[in-house]
Amino acid sequence: MKKVLKGIAAALLVAAAFTGCQKKSASAGSEGKIKLELYYYKQENQEGLKNIVKAFEKANPGVTIDMLIIPNDADSAMSARAAQGDLPDILQMQSYSRIKEYASKGFLLDLSKEEAMNRVLPSSLPAVSWNGKQYAVPMDYAGIGIIYNKDIFEKLGIEPPSTYRELEKVCRTLKENDIVPFSALLKENWSVGHFITMVHTALLAEKGIDAEKFVADMNAGKASYGDVDTSKLFSILDFYRANMNSNAAEMGGGEQQQSFAKGESAMMVQGLWAYVDALKLNPNLNAGFIPFPVYNDAKMNTFYSDVDSTFGVSSQSSKEKQEMAVKFVNWLTSAEGQKLWMDEYKLIPPFKGVDVSAFGGPYVDLMASVEAKGSAPWAFSQYPTDVFEDSCKNGAQQYMFQRKAAADVIKGIDDQWAASVNK
Repeated sequence: MKKVLKGIAAALLVAAAFTGCQKKSASAGSEGKIKLELYYYKQENQEGLKNIVKAFEKANPGVTIDMLIIPNDADSAMSARAAQGDLPDILQMQSYSRIKEYASKGFLLDLSKEEAMNRVLPSSLPAVSWNGKQYAVPMDYAGIGIIYNKDIFEKLGIEPPSTYRELEKVCRTLKENDIVPFSALLKENWSVGHFITMVHTALLAEKGIDAEKFVADMNAGKASYGDVDTSKLFSILDFYRANMNSNAAEMGGGEQQQSFAKGESAMMVQGLWAYVDALKLNPNLNAGFIPFPVYNDAKMNTFYSDVDSTFGVSSQSSKEKQEMAVKFVNWLTSAEGQKLWMDEYKLIPPFKGVDVSAFGGPYVDLMASVEAKGSAPWAFSQYPTDVFEDSCKNGAQQYMFQRKAAADVIKGIDDQWAASVNK
């Protein structure tokens, strides 16, 4: 029944999107202007992106950009639109798998020779590449780890933990002082999906397995998601759940940020996008950022960081719209676009010469740690899209709700991965 309802909801969403597009096409023709549609999925700081779009429209008076947000599980809507030859003109996409999927199906323009790509750090190019060409512009370098309240830590004489054993001690101290260690986010599945893949990727290193090779071996049917120490993987999930708010199952992103911003909880496992929203709730928030310490060897604990979102241009748009959409992504990487991206959206662009010192605190912590110790790639971005969206996110959430056993989560990921690469 849930699948039927989900399908109906997706169909209604697609129908609404189609109707909107048809209306926009008609109005575009009558006004004699270029009207683009920009799809985005990052629901945090929507006002920041809107302000960036307004700045581009102001600089290009004949252009308007309508924004379409589908924050969660947008695959069905985008796939349906692609089948109809009606993808949005500008597409915000996750790196790696989504780029490869859309590029291999011919949905994206090749941006390899655009001026924007000359500004991108070479280390970020694999995230937007397929068959040696670049099909999107990487727009933010992000890390997932522990954002912690410095004032609470200092008040209680707590040092930021650099090992798993130290993290356990920190949580005990916080509980003894009636402070929730981790602000929860279990109502939505995406955050715990990040968490299980973050810990899993870290545990690959313990086995001497390269993350990229692991994905390739999974695609070839030569590996299992259970090739890591699964007892450690799920014991860390158990530890995480045991140190959350008592109403964790009812807490979404907004509730998580409120709990952290109010000082009710001392830490949250998130990316800096959540810190931006928490800062809006508490402008005096004094926070730091550290890797989630999976190991008791501090040197092995690195940030889970990589290129997050990207922008590409639909090959299904008209020539006129494609040219203007390309102009938009090139403008995003210009000095003006970069400044707006950082000022308004509070994200780090992976471009040459970017200075994050003005951002302070957590941003500096992230980049300093990555420079000193390196980082673990966002392996989930290289998984088949449906594996991460369904088996990882839902499997981890169901495990945290104690509705699914660890072995069943692993089997679900393995089975769906095999089905995905063989379909």
